[in-house]
Amino acid sequence: MIVRQFISWIRTAPAGERAEATRALARAWLISDLSEDDRIAAEGALLMLLDDPSPLVRQAMAEVFSRSAEAPAAIVQALSLDQPSIALPVLEHSPLLIDADLVDIVATGNSDTQCAIARRINLPPSVSAAIAEVGSAAAALELIENAYAELAPFSWDRIVERHGHLAAIREAMLVLEGLPAATRVALVAKLSETLAQFVVARNWLSADRAGRLASEARERSTVNIAARSRGEDMAGLVRHLRATGQLTAGLILRALLSGNLELFDSALAELADLPLARVTALLHDRGGASLQALLIRAGFPESTFAAFRVALEVSQETGYVDTIGGAARLRRRMVERVLTHCETDRKAAEPLLILLRRFATESAREEARMFCDELVADEAFVPPVRDLIAA
Repeated sequence: MIVRQFISWIRTAPAGERAEATRALARAWLISDLSEDDRIAAEGALLMLLDDPSPLVRQAMAEVFSRSAEAPAAIVQALSLDQPSIALPVLEHSPLLIDADLVDIVATGNSDTQCAIARRINLPPSVSAAIAEVGSAAAALELIENAYAELAPFSWDRIVERHGHLAAIREAMLVLEGLPAATRVALVAKLSETLAQFVVARNWLSADRAGRLASEARERSTVNIAARSRGEDMAGLVRHLRATGQLTAGLILRALLSGNLELFDSALAELADLPLARVTALLHDRGGASLQALLIRAGFPESTFAAFRVALEVSQETGYVDTIGGAARLRRRMVERVLTHCETDRKAAEPLLILLRRFATESAREEARMFCDELVADEAFVPPVRDLIAA
């Protein structure tokens, strides 16, 4: 009876009053002890109100039903497909929407609806993948910042591929603790590419020089990231580097000259298509023949063999690097020793010598910076001379 009166009254009531009455009816449907007949009639009235010309009415329903698992499924489904101001709370919170619904709305909706879905709690990998594949940059950012979203590795990579040129996306991703190393390297590559294009467009550097500087910066960052990687994360990084053409002799030599034996071993295992444990055993038996066989199988030119051999010998003499920073920086004594040997080796090609000279300059400058930093730090703890005299 009450519902019949409601239906009769609402046909002529103003929009604001219809919205408030709809809100009350929706709450009654959820929490009141309605008879079966009244419940059926109430649901029918609410379904009828989906066609109300005022968005305020449907918005009132969406606000009441958005978080409830007991809401009428047909109404929630209809509200999720309504205009964004009505659909957003339902898309962000409703437990009644299944993964297929959400994926379809991501594919057909606008940025606002995609962002609402990206904020959902316990967002499954399939929906995250849809946002990564076709979502706007704003939706991707919401997804990255959603601690409850599950993303497969390929979804991270797709976000980098589509939106990695945007500073907000890079910054949001790089602060994440569990971000795969391969994804971090891909972000660094995007940043290097963006910076290189910027300086070339400003005529600050030639395209060739900007490209070389970007490549060197990318390699330094890659070794730095690898120094923090272990196990499957390292394996994924090496596979990514190979797939993107970055697993070069220069990068692997840099890793070895930095004391990063894990990256060196993993890279050779990947290129030689051998188990990591076998490669590690062959490399560290202190036999030159094993190393040369591995390098040949990995496809390295003969002109690099001596550099790798001497670098490995020096690395074994100096021992294990016990800090992340140490495994990311070129070690000056190793570089200079390898360079000295290669300068007298007739088989060493000129490109290798140029690379080693750059490594030598980089390591010398890094060592000088560290020395100066230590001097400044020590000076901070030394009392002024006048204080010593006064004492």
